[in-house]
Amino acid sequence: MTKRLLLILPLLLCCIFASAQEKETIYRSYISNDMATWKKTIDAMHAETNKSNEREFELLNYEYGYIGWSIGSKRKSEARLYLDRSTERLSRLRKKNYRVSFLDAYESAFLGFQIGLANLKAPRLGPRSLDFANKSVEDDDKNALGLIQLGNIYFFMPPLFGGSKEKAIEYYLRAEQIMAPNGKGDWNYLALLVQLGGVLEETGNIDKAGSFYLKALSLEPGFSWVKDELYPAFTKKHNR
Repeated sequence: MTKRLLLILPLLLCCIFASAQEKETIYRSYISNDMATWKKTIDAMHAETNKSNEREFELLNYEYGYIGWSIGSKRKSEARLYLDRSTERLSRLRKKNYRVSFLDAYESAFLGFQIGLANLKAPRLGPRSLDFANKSVEDDDKNALGLIQLGNIYFFMPPLFGGSKEKAIEYYLRAEQIMAPNGKGDWNYLALLVQLGGVLEETGNIDKAGSFYLKALSLEPGFSWVKDELYPAFTKKHNR
């Protein structure tokens, strides 16, 4: 038994180190807007054979971020490629019943991505996205990813169909409170702070919006998107 543990332990340590290394690489890519390195990292992870459930789940998060960036950057063909790949990964994890409440949150997000790629799908896919987001939070009320999806849905949904920016902010703030204690070094948390800054600014909560931009910079002074673009534009617009 001892000999077997001695053989397995270096492999486990190697996996842990690799996971930490990729997390740091993705984080650095995010704060420096180096999406070429982000893409290279997720492609290398995708090419790995015999990935553990945890490794697949980790990669799912990085692909989620890359798809969102691709859609925002009008790179629709690339977004579709990675969305198809991630959807297959999500299905494999579902078959293994792995962290289902989070898979429901990703399912909600991926349906939202499909709408982002083809707006005409909104009437059909929008309710399904909302159902998955609600289910993820019902199963785990500390599921920040599910709360973020609810925030996104209510923010972008037309008021005629139940959309509410105020309700969206409530979900985003709940997610922020959950993520804050472990937010340092997490690209997801920085992205949420940026989202809150933008949404609060759009709804006229200028002081509070500024506080979230500053919170992002206090956590990561080198966050180029906020430091060089968002916050300077914010201060100029509002005479801060």
